[in-house]
Amino acid sequence: MPELRRDPVIGRWVIIASGRASRPKDFEHAVPRTLDNDCPFCGGQEVQTPPETFALRPAEGRPDGPGWQVRVVSNKYPALQIEGQLQRRGEGIYDKMNGIGAHEVVIESPDHHAELSDLSAEQIRQVLVAYRTRMQDLSGDRRFRYIQVFKNHGEAAGATLAHPHTQLIAMPIVPRSILDELSGCQQHYELKERCIFCDIIHQELGEGRRIVAENENFVSLAPFAPRFAYETWLLPKAHQSSFERIPDEHLDGLARAMRETLQRIHRLLERPAYNFVIHTSPCNVGRGAQPYHWHFEIMPKLTQVAGFEWGTGFYINPVAPEEAAAALREIDL
Repeated sequence: MPELRRDPVIGRWVIIASGRASRPKDFEHAVPRTLDNDCPFCGGQEVQTPPETFALRPAEGRPDGPGWQVRVVSNKYPALQIEGQLQRRGEGIYDKMNGIGAHEVVIESPDHHAELSDLSAEQIRQVLVAYRTRMQDLSGDRRFRYIQVFKNHGEAAGATLAHPHTQLIAMPIVPRSILDELSGCQQHYELKERCIFCDIIHQELGEGRRIVAENENFVSLAPFAPRFAYETWLLPKAHQSSFERIPDEHLDGLARAMRETLQRIHRLLERPAYNFVIHTSPCNVGRGAQPYHWHFEIMPKLTQVAGFEWGTGFYINPVAPEEAAAALREIDL
């Protein structure tokens, strides 16, 4: 069984998932599998995956059969396992618990070559519905405290399968990076009785220099202090603390904003590898985190994090966000 272990100095938790790679040769350079007939995520290959936990397909379609538009399955090699109890315990000064959680894969399309940015807004909406549905369901498990949705696109971003997909991990602790954001949001709210992200959106829309795109309900922008070149955030204009509570009437706008933002990044940077994550409020932690504001963070993989960044926590970004936003805005769609 995997284990969660806590660093006693800074409180950071790590997952020790020994079953995912246990021998030196398991760490050899992996190239994403690209052949359609060798891909377990392609339409018609459903027998190669675990049973689906959610799918969107015509009413006449059968579960775990072809004909689906979006499909969610458990990860075949999970970082955390859903069966069992946490069994929080100590080992001298160290804290650990069983690696309990959920690890799922959202297969965005049955088409092996259909990148997320190439899908229609309606197809992207279906992917967003899958995210929301699985987050809502997993947040009902009282063992879980945070649900992380993330996408690795391209070899440089950590993808091991070329077929378009996103991953979701539910975990029994709130990650340190989210705790830091929650603390900053809470401090700003206690001082000004406003959401810091709402204030950022208001200022950025007023200035316009770092805006990439917007529609009636969503805005994408280059953050004032980005860690990575062309890092882009996508946020709801109105305050919303939890992604899984996004109303149905906002899904179309989010799908259009997501599609436009990714297309601008892909056309300007010639389809780079990238990661994105959804940052959202924790679940099952009392009243939640109302001052928080959910958002996507999209990070093209154009440079490498090296020794200085690892040693100091400072990031060196060679592209000013104002320049990045201007270049992205100028892309002709």
